[in-house]
Parts: sequence; C-alpha cells; structure tokens
Amino acid sequence: MSTPRAGTTGTIHTDVLVIGSGAAGIAAALKAAHQGHSVVVVEKEKYLGGTSAISGGWAWVPGNKQGVAQGDTRAEVETYLRHLAPDTLNDEMVATFLDEVPEAMRFLEEDAGIAVKYADKAPDYQMDAPGARESGRAVTFEAADGRMLGKDRLRVQPYLMSYTVYGYMPEIGKDIATFLTANQNVRDFLYATRKVTRTWIETLLFKRSFTRTNGNALMTRMITAAREAGIRMWTSTRAAELLTGPDGVVTGVRLEGEHRGVVEARLGVVVAAGGFSGNAELRKKYFPHDPHGDNHTTPTIGHQGESYRLAQPLGGHIDAAPHQPASWGPVTVFQGMRGQKRWFPHLRAFGLPGLIAVDREGIRFANESLSYHDYGVEMLKNDAGREKTFGWIVADHKAMHKYGIGYAKPWPFPQALFTSSGYLTRAATVAELAQKIGVPAANLQRTLDEFNEGAARGVDPKFHRGSNKFHHFKGDMTHTPNPNLAPIDKGPYYAVKIEMGDLGSYAGLAVNTRNEVLDERGHGVPGLYAVGTAAVSVFGGGYPGYGANIGPALVFGHMVGRDIAGHAAERTRAASTGASRRRHPAAATA
Repeated sequence: MSTPRAGTTGTIHTDVLVIGSGAAGIAAALKAAHQGHSVVVVEKEKYLGGTSAISGGWAWVPGNKQGVAQGDTRAEVETYLRHLAPDTLNDEMVATFLDEVPEAMRFLEEDAGIAVKYADKAPDYQMDAPGARESGRAVTFEAADGRMLGKDRLRVQPYLMSYTVYGYMPEIGKDIATFLTANQNVRDFLYATRKVTRTWIETLLFKRSFTRTNGNALMTRMITAAREAGIRMWTSTRAAELLTGPDGVVTGVRLEGEHRGVVEARLGVVVAAGGFSGNAELRKKYFPHDPHGDNHTTPTIGHQGESYRLAQPLGGHIDAAPHQPASWGPVTVFQGMRGQKRWFPHLRAFGLPGLIAVDREGIRFANESLSYHDYGVEMLKNDAGREKTFGWIVADHKAMHKYGIGYAKPWPFPQALFTSSGYLTRAATVAELAQKIGVPAANLQRTLDEFNEGAARGVDPKFHRGSNKFHHFKGDMTHTPNPNLAPIDKGPYYAVKIEMGDLGSYAGLAVNTRNEVLDERGHGVPGLYAVGTAAVSVFGGGYPGYGANIGPALVFGHMVGRDIAGHAAERTRAASTGASRRRHPAAATA
C-alpha cells in the first residue's frame, strides 16, 4: 500500500478525483457530479482548461442529432474510419465511442447546459474517402461571455495569442470569414475594428475581454457548469503519486503545489492530464522523426507525460498501436515582442489561393489543402532520414496583401511587425527569397512556374489541390475558378518556416472499453481511468475531421463519470463474495 509522505498538510475525502481540467477531465467531473458524487479536479497549470481552451473548439461526434437528421449512418462512419486506419483501428473502442455519442451529447446540452452549435458545413478531412460526409459529424460551441464564470473569470487558460487578431479570437465560421475580407470592403473592416477595439477596452479595464470563442468558449461553458455543480477545481496543484490500498485498488493521490496534501477518492481516479508530446524523452521513444528529442515542437498546454508518469508504477504503459503517434500539425516557432518563444499552428492558412509549401530543395511535396494532420504525415514522409523536419510556406505580394500568412496579417498591418520577430522573410525576387531561406533558386523558380501554369486555369495536376469540398472549405470561396489556387507571380515574395508540431499524442496509456488503465498483463488497474489524450486514440492514428481529439474526450469523459460508481460497486461485491467464500470453504463446492 502506498502511504502519504511526511510533510503533507492534510487529507481531503471525495468520491471522484480528476487529474486535468481540459474537455476530457471536466466532462468526467460534470457527469460524476450530476450522478450525485463529490468531485475534485486538480490542474498543475496556473489556469483551467488545458489545451482544449486554446483549441478550435470542435468536437467530432458522429451520431449526433444533426447527423442523424441528415441521414448519416453508423455503417458510413465505420467505413470512413476503417479507410483512415485499416490495420490499426480498434473496432471495440470505435463501437463503444459510437454507442456513447448520443447520450453524451444529450447530457452536455440538456443537463450540463453546454450550448452546441451545429454547423451547416464541417467536411470530414478526407472527403474523397468512402463514407465521408460534408456535415453532421463535427459540432462546435456557442460563443460565451466570460462573466458567467463570476470570480473565476480569469482562471480559464488564455488564448494562444499568436492565433488572435490583436487579442480578439475570431469565431470559426462567419466571424472568421468576415475578418478574412476586412481589408477588402468597408463593412467588414468596420466589423473587425469594432471587435478588436472592444477587446482592447475590456482587456484594459477588466484584464481580459469578456467574449470567449472556439475552444475557450467550450471550456468557459464547461467550467461554469462545473462551478454550478459544486465541483472543486484546484490549479497550480500537481498530482505527484497515485495511492493504492492493500488490494491494489487506486484510492487517491498525493498532491504537491498550492493544495499540497492527500486526496482520498472513494470511487476512483480519472487521469486526464494530456499526452506526452512535450516530453523529449518519450518523443525519442515514440516519435520516429525525433530520435534525439530536438526535432519537434508543440503548442499544447501541459502535455509533459504526467499521465504516463503517474500510471507507470502501477503497470500503466503506452499503447503505440496507432499508425501515427500524434495528431500532426505544421507549426512556426518565432519570438514574441518581449523575446518569448511563441508558436503559430498552421491549421488552415496555406490552403488559400496564392500560397504553396516547399521543402528544403524548393520543391512542393504534398497538397497544401490537406488537413494539417494529413499534411504533417506527408511532411514526415518527405523528410524521413533527414536531420530535421521542416519546410517553407511561400507567397507573393497579392496573397500577402489579401490573406497574409498565418500570424503575419495582411494589409493594412505593417509587415515590419512580422519580419522583425523572425516569423516572416521578405525578398524582392524569387532568387533573393531562395537565397535568404537557403533553397536552390532554380528549383524554387521551376516549382513556381509549374504551379502557376495550372493555377491560372484553376487546376493542380501534380497534387489535385482544390478538388473536393474539404479543400474548398479551407480556401476562399469567393475566389474563382478554384477557391484554393492562384498564380504566385508578383513580387515581393514571402516565406514562413514550418516545423513539425502536434495537437496531442495519439499513442497513449493503454485502456479497455471502460477506459480503465491496463497493466502489462492486460488487466484493468482497479479504480484508475484515462481519458482524452492521456489515453490511446480511438481512431488508430487516423484524423477523421474537425475535433478528432475533443470529440472522444467529451464522450469517454462522460462515460467514465457515469460508470465509475458502478465499477466501484462491482469491486465491493467481488471482495465481499471472495471474503465470504474464504470464511465458508464449503460454500464454494456446494
């Protein structure tokens, strides 16, 4: 039996302890609290919400009421998922996930009061695959007013600032589409100006703006619901060690930090502390492209392998079955205005007309309108065996003026803001740009000539960019003849470096269909659960669509919160039966 170490400040008793305050952890906490259980959530970071709070805030949940109304079928979903991971899909986990979606979504909307937004369009990421759908599987969440959090208004993880427009985070959908055209007509410019100005005023007066969008809206709503349910949420508090009883059942956790001490959890412990993409030692072992721990960067919050560290002494181990060990995303790393390290994940930007990506040889190697995950897979293939994984987004003056490149905003924002930080490289000619970024000038010019010839006609013979509805969704739907293609032929020219990043690991703690952590013998560790990116991905290394991390996090978190008391009762009955038989041996043979 593990016992508390000397120097702790006391013992707290609760029914359920949740480690981690992202979508998975709060979903588990909310459902457990609605079942009548007392719940404590501990978060090692300063803020609540984790990576979920800086995400796009989508959830891929096929079988939701919109999809059902549109005629989506389970057979189509299974066909699509099997196409993405034919050899590594866990059929049992997929079946459990799909079984649970309807109830989990009903609970979130009706019982927890989380306002879901059903988008008109949210295409699956591989629209050419069998079973793909244009809508009905991915949902997002209504914008929230931070004042609903009361005194906890400033406790939610702030946005990834490089992803905002000077503090304002455009909401996915019409809002962000209007921002993209703010430099093209007066009405949209005034709209964007009002949003940004209001953000500045509220930040100046109240330390943070009230409007919360995307993943921040989701977590603002979930944390508000958790407050209303009486859930205790402790930040700057690290789970140092899992505690077990003499029968091996996990009974609680020893904590360090602001709430140093011991929490005893009568029903069990839920680990939702994220994955391991921020841990160089684990990346060396599980990310083939990063054998030395220096060829990967992550914008995720707190994904340092805490979930594995906690479970490993009890036999918990990483299930590396997914054919991709993480959900990939190209990232630019640069310096902020005060010299701090900053990240910009390129989740959409370089599927726009007039932008392409090239490798160190100045050659295109993939369709830039693929999803960030699928493009990352191609990037890893292209650089396999090379010392580093990187490439360059390239654009001309027309695209830079109209769209910008990711963090580098378009006219009328001054380019010096982005060149001075090292984010953006500018050159008068293609040859000069090639020299500045270190690629062969002849190759880069040949690549542009080849691309431009097709782009002028609205086609991409090499990679078929702009050939399906998902590509178009990432592009500029007002641009013709192809929303994703335009020639790159007007100087000056620009480049932004991209490296390999992620949105969370897909390899994770091995779990069964109850989300119990498995030991090395394949047995569930009693009283211990893992959800979210702490656990192995349900999709076997495929990335089906918007919210492929948050969808399972919400669904499996809900399931664990619902079932945890029943599992504890099973253990009690089993222990009682075993004790009875030990006292009365004849009963076993009667």
